Amino acid sequence: MNEIIESLMGRKSVRVFTEEPVTEDEKRAILLAACAAPTAGNQQLYTIINITDQKLKDKLAVTCDNQPFIAQAPLVLIFAADAQKWYDAYRLVGAEPREPGVGDIMLAVLDATIAAQNAVVAAESLGIGSCYIGDIMELVEEHRALLNLPPYVLLASMVVFGRPTEQQLGRRKPLRSELTHIVHENGYHPMGEAELRELFSNHLSERDFADWMRAFCKRKYNSDFAREMSRSVQVYLNGYTRY
Repeated sequence: MNEIIESLMGRKSVRVFTEEPVTEDEKRAILLAACAAPTAGNQQLYTIINITDQKLKDKLAVTCDNQPFIAQAPLVLIFAADAQKWYDAYRLVGAEPREPGVGDIMLAVLDATIAAQNAVVAAESLGIGSCYIGDIMELVEEHRALLNLPPYVLLASMVVFGRPTEQQLGRRKPLRSELTHIVHENGYHPMGEAELRELFSNHLSERDFADWMRAFCKRKYNSDFAREMSRSVQVYLNGYTRY
């Protein structure tokens, strides 16, 4: 196994950081790696918002589901799917562009997400841990105002970075599902009861499948924050429905 694959296999989310800062050289390396990511038509349909204001970090720690470690992270980057800048440039030269549609913003979300993962991989190679914060997609009205977002920009993800504590380094990475359940050959195949039970067996420990699944559904899928995320994303998408 080479170093890159070994790093990918070992990487886990880090939510507790040491007080050691991420240096400016390290930050630049992470950002350059993000911007070197694959991108549709070399358009780089994203903007990276570098959060350096501690008061803003503190606010985001509250708005993103009350997670204090966000405020304590040495480096906080928000990856925004950006269909605005090309639209503005087209209009600037009189190219008469159509308004951005759902396909445009979804392509931008892909670009932003790929860039974020490049940043995560680069950070890991430098001994810097990271954690994705999907909650940045919630509270669309508040986050739009907080970050001065124009109409055709959607917050795809936030990632916090810092050096992991010894406890975090030693923490076991959660098991992933077997490839046989994740990789489908030549098309999608729906799973029956037996395969679904096997698929989720890594999560159960000693718990009953049905009990665990009902509890997880209540805690995650039917949660208030999941409903708010769906509402906020729909608000974003409502602006792209003409096409």
